[in-house]
Amino acid sequence: MTVGSQKIVIPGGSGFIGSHLARHFSARGAEVVILSRGEEKTDDNSRTVWWDGANLDTWAEELDGADVVINLAGRTVNCRYGKRNRQQIYDSREFSTQVIGEAIAQARRPPGVWFNASSATVYRHALDRPMDEATGEVDKVEPGKPRDKWEFSVDVVNRWEAALFAAATPATRRIAMRLPMVFGPGRGGVYEAFRNIARLGLGGTQGPGNQYVSWLHVDDLLRIINWCIEHETLEGAINMCAPNPMPNREFLKALRAACGAKLGLPAASWMLEIGAFFMRTETELLLKSRRVVPGTLLESGFEFNHPTWPEAAQAIEAKR
Repeated sequence: MTVGSQKIVIPGGSGFIGSHLARHFSARGAEVVILSRGEEKTDDNSRTVWWDGANLDTWAEELDGADVVINLAGRTVNCRYGKRNRQQIYDSREFSTQVIGEAIAQARRPPGVWFNASSATVYRHALDRPMDEATGEVDKVEPGKPRDKWEFSVDVVNRWEAALFAAATPATRRIAMRLPMVFGPGRGGVYEAFRNIARLGLGGTQGPGNQYVSWLHVDDLLRIINWCIEHETLEGAINMCAPNPMPNREFLKALRAACGAKLGLPAASWMLEIGAFFMRTETELLLKSRRVVPGTLLESGFEFNHPTWPEAAQAIEAKR
């Protein structure tokens, strides 16, 4: 299956990644529909259809006859993991995935492939070796009973992927996109957030600095989606990350070099805890070592345009 003049439906596609996907597929001649809680609208790249991410409604008609579904819905994890936020994080991912499965199951012409967002944080804190799909060690968490904030993140992914693979959609290929941080030009992206911190002189080593950062250039994400659409043997959980994760210390050094930040003050773990409290986020996002590699993609023959972070950061900076 190739993209061509196909119909691509992107639930939760109003954010940074969804905007890149809409422009990408629209430029290739595809009809792009974004499902969003915002107002219904049409622009040069896509049209937006209202949905609530939890209940079947008229939006489900968009999936009947669609070729590809790419579900990006889910409340941001960039928040404090209090009880209310935890439940919203769980519900937004599980409910949206379940209801998409219901819509596909009742479609007369179900989509050929369903991509569902997931996260590379599912693997254990890894300093010793890289984690691929075949040999990577998924953190062991008692279902529904995470003991701490790190286990909570893993539990979210486990429940998210379970909802995807429990869906009764035998005619639709399913792919769980185990994503790291996705970097690229444009407002609302994580690169801009990191760059702003670096330009303020605060982009030094975070915590011990030996924890690995898994990452992906957004242009390679678009190419990965195309690759998976065209290679119909690819399915299941796929690590969609660059092949060269880097220790935090080196990662931030390369970022500073790319954006011209000469000074990078380090921040100890206890300092990050204080900062995270006031910024209403969690240090787990920075301190967990995600040494994840794309085993399945590499084995299938996929080649990255941006395999190394120093080059990728320079390329993003050049497009700003």
